[in-house]
Amino acid sequence: MRLSSALIACAFVLAASAASADSRVFIVANQADGYGVDECLARGDKCGAYAARSYCQSREFAQATAYRRVEPDEITSAVPIGGGDKCSGPACREYVAITCER
Repeated sequence: MRLSSALIACAFVLAASAASADSRVFIVANQADGYGVDECLARGDKCGAYAARSYCQSREFAQATAYRRVEPDEITSAVPIGGGDKCSGPACREYVAITCER
């Protein structure tokens, strides 16, 4: 009886870990494009859903499950902080997190 309960519990854990392995968070620069897509993504507005989904699909994921603006202190030092950035203006150091799922 205990063995079957342990096997069932292991099956649930493996299923949950397999499901979570199929998602990934991408951090992308929030650069103004003149169309307002950057603002939609950064604010998490509904109008950013298409852009987020397209971004995920371009990376062979099926859908975007979430997107939001990321505060600079949430990002590790892998993101450049000025100097060599090509972008100029107030939104250049803003980033968006897009969660993609297979």
